[in-house]
Amino acid sequence: MKFFLKYSLLLIPFVLLTSFKPDLKPQKANKELKWYSWNEGYEKAVKEGKIVLVDAYTDWCGWCKRMDRDTYSDSAVIKKINDNFVPIKFNPEIADASYKVGDQTYNPEQLYRMLTRGESTGFPTTYYIYPKKMGIFIDPGYKDAKAFLTVLDMAIAESKR
Repeated sequence: MKFFLKYSLLLIPFVLLTSFKPDLKPQKANKELKWYSWNEGYEKAVKEGKIVLVDAYTDWCGWCKRMDRDTYSDSAVIKKINDNFVPIKFNPEIADASYKVGDQTYNPEQLYRMLTRGESTGFPTTYYIYPKKMGIFIDPGYKDAKAFLTVLDMAIAESKR
């Protein structure tokens, strides 16, 4: 009986240790941006109190494609956007779309005019919309990841003022 008790006490920690299998897989960081449509993303940003990041692009724009490839694929950019913004892709050349802002509905040309404040900004242009303040910050042109991170930090700082 003493023999059984002695070995049972030794076996219990062994059984417990070998049966415990920790999840050794690293937590998968979100390595992609989830781009929203205007109607879904704008509403989400308003509800969550986040900044709307609008990437205005066209299908023919080479710099837009380069920004997608080089900037929006950077892990630091992805993390910062996922944490602080609701990203929206907006192509003003899609003719049959409609966009809601509050109880108003706009066609692509009207929304683009509203975003640009009637001025030509070219493509790509990134718009930062602050729904709580009803404010907007316009950042035209291609940015590499390093420059874009600086602009994202400025947009975040502006939202806290």
